Amino acid sequence: MTWLIVGLLVFLVPHSIGLAAPQWRAQHVARLGEKPWKRLYSLVSLAGFVLLIWGYGQARASPVAVFTPAAWTRHAAALLTVIAFILIAAAYVPRTKIKAALGHPMTAGIALWAFAHLLANGQLHDVVLFGAFLVWSVATFVIRRSRDRVAGTTYPPGAVAKDAIAVVAGIVVSVGFALFLHGPLIGVRPFG
Repeated sequence: MTWLIVGLLVFLVPHSIGLAAPQWRAQHVARLGEKPWKRLYSLVSLAGFVLLIWGYGQARASPVAVFTPAAWTRHAAALLTVIAFILIAAAYVPRTKIKAALGHPMTAGIALWAFAHLLANGQLHDVVLFGAFLVWSVATFVIRRSRDRVAGTTYPPGAVAKDAIAVVAGIVVSVGFALFLHGPLIGVRPFG
């Protein structure tokens, strides 16, 4: 469990610097330059991601039950995860109505993904991993939306055709991941 927590910290702290200390981040970006800052940020984030995956695998070897999820939660998690993938896709498709409404659909998608997995997984390592991502993403979403309001930031109105692209992309990627990658990469086959 220790390596999972260390990995989460190494991954989530850099992702939180712009939220918690925007002036500090801006000073260091100015000092280092945009590209070197992004390389360093990416390297630290990748190291954290590798650590949290490894730590999660280690923690799964000695599971500790926190709660037993009801059978229906697997189905709810599958549906919510598809929606989460659609939200994440909407962050990359320009001018969607989804982005116009939410402002930060990727962060909302991560929150929904984490909630879905927390709902359907009751081991301590699951609660730590998905709980950390849920808390981080909800806090990030609230802070970003608040900053948008203060700054008067608005997002351009979207088009239904762009939303259709995000929906199709989100569904295709989520179903493809669930059917072909989730089992080999995570060790759990969502659909048996």
